[in-house]
Amino acid sequence: MRSEPRSGLGLSLATLGVLLFLHLPLAVIALYAFTTEESSFTFPPPGLTLRWFGAAWQRDDLWRALILSLEVAAAATGAALVLGTLAAAAVWRSRFFGREAVSFLLLLPIALPGIVTGIALRSALGLGEIPFSFWTIVVGHATFCVVVVYNNVLARFRRTGTSLLEASMDLGADSFQTFRWVVLPNVATALLAGGMLAFALSFDEIIVTTFTAGQQETLPIWIFSQLARPRARPVTNVAALLVVVVTAVPILLAHRWTRED
Repeated sequence: MRSEPRSGLGLSLATLGVLLFLHLPLAVIALYAFTTEESSFTFPPPGLTLRWFGAAWQRDDLWRALILSLEVAAAATGAALVLGTLAAAAVWRSRFFGREAVSFLLLLPIALPGIVTGIALRSALGLGEIPFSFWTIVVGHATFCVVVVYNNVLARFRRTGTSLLEASMDLGADSFQTFRWVVLPNVATALLAGGMLAFALSFDEIIVTTFTAGQQETLPIWIFSQLARPRARPVTNVAALLVVVVTAVPILLAHRWTRED
């Protein structure tokens, strides 16, 4: 009995240590987005200022990268919602040969290293002589965004009894009406959570984007390109802080929605 408080304290300290290990680098980025120094890092910072936020606001290249990232994330999320939901419905409702293999292949893109997916997409684009464009980035991002939506929706489908669908059909509803009034309300929060997670993954993705963007710069690629310019570090930190915020908000919302189900 006496060992329980000690083990509980040990687990608490271990959890705290993991959280610090994961989030202290983010805190450093946030701190140095406000530093008064332009090209060097000293701790503690000699002073704090907001002028780098103003400098970032005036950077047209940063705005172009941000808008491109938002557009790509929105398009990839939309594609993932449609494809992921259809795939989850097919795997849930149908029994066919190779069903488990199909499910495995749907999950594979998020398990593979991003560089493998990127090289594969780059090779496919080259063989098809498809020029790099906004849509090549969207396709690259959709490969792993579909997985997130598929997992969320399939888990919800498996918790949804088929009796509701059968009752709807027995009462004269057609397939569209059943989907509109029975299926969709039951999977709505799963769709929202999956969409939020997909948006967050797409917005801050850099590895696959490097192979499918050509000369275009999304915000993560822009940040990476600025690392070689010491005098741009504070503005780069501001952009990185923006990525953290834009990514964290959808994840927090998705966690809240899935927790309340």
